[in-house]
Amino acid sequence: MSGRPNGFDLEKVVSDLRAARERWRQQQGRSLEPGGRELPSREALAEILSGLRGALFPMRLGPPDLRQESEDYYVGHTLDTVLQALLAQVRLELRHDARTRQTAQTEQDLDGQALRLVRDFAAALPALRSLLDSDVLAAFRGDPAARSVDEVLLCYPGIEAMIHHRIAHQLYELGVPLLARIVAEQAHAATGIDIHPGARIGAGFFMDHGTGIVIGETAVIGERVRLYQGITLGAKRFSVDGEGQLTKGEPRHPIVEDDVVIYAGATVLGRITIGRGSSIGGNVWLTHSVPPGSQVTQARSQQESTTGGPT
Repeated sequence: MSGRPNGFDLEKVVSDLRAARERWRQQQGRSLEPGGRELPSREALAEILSGLRGALFPMRLGPPDLRQESEDYYVGHTLDTVLQALLAQVRLELRHDARTRQTAQTEQDLDGQALRLVRDFAAALPALRSLLDSDVLAAFRGDPAARSVDEVLLCYPGIEAMIHHRIAHQLYELGVPLLARIVAEQAHAATGIDIHPGARIGAGFFMDHGTGIVIGETAVIGERVRLYQGITLGAKRFSVDGEGQLTKGEPRHPIVEDDVVIYAGATVLGRITIGRGSSIGGNVWLTHSVPPGSQVTQARSQQESTTGGPT
């Protein structure tokens, strides 16, 4: 490397980079032994997602030359390939987690756990497809500009984000949160919609336009909820433990009940509840719960019963 007349002094750069890596691994208690990849691959996950999208919607998101009479063959072949690739990534996460936590699990134990997890994921795909169908229909029915369900599936960033989220949430629930987060962040990069894979979202969810929506890890969203662009369902504050470290996993994001509409730019913070059928206006900053049937606007907070009168 040093013999090339380019003046880059690559030998020193490579040596210094190796030293930086070794310092980091020593600080993190990582092994310095030679070996293969320790963590899942973003590139591998992108290929897996592409295959899953095609298997879920073969005639819309599958290969352009696919014929309907070949759907089952394509889906079966694709899933066989994709699930084997997913199994390899699941193994990597489980092994890395076991090393980090210094558990007594053997390689055989972890391989068996990985296989069970991927089998459970595969078994969940039909229900996941049904959930996505409800999201597509919600977008078509909720947007007067939508000319067909096919247009919604092919073009809407909110649907692309939900395909990723439904897959990511399933992985999160099955116990591979790193894989789930990679899947979620790939959707975030592509659409500008940031949904943590831990968020629980009911059927018929519609994000109109969608850009800038942020939904936190412990958010719970009911059925037939509609969000517009620029909305945050976030945490109001972060609790800390006795050592001053952030407490992980505590419920800290909103609960949004069924049939709620939240308009563009609204910010809803903390473990509060937005009651069923409520409407939250654009640019509202909300940090307290509101009962079912509420209408909240910038100008005033007005609670109305289902008959339209003030409560």
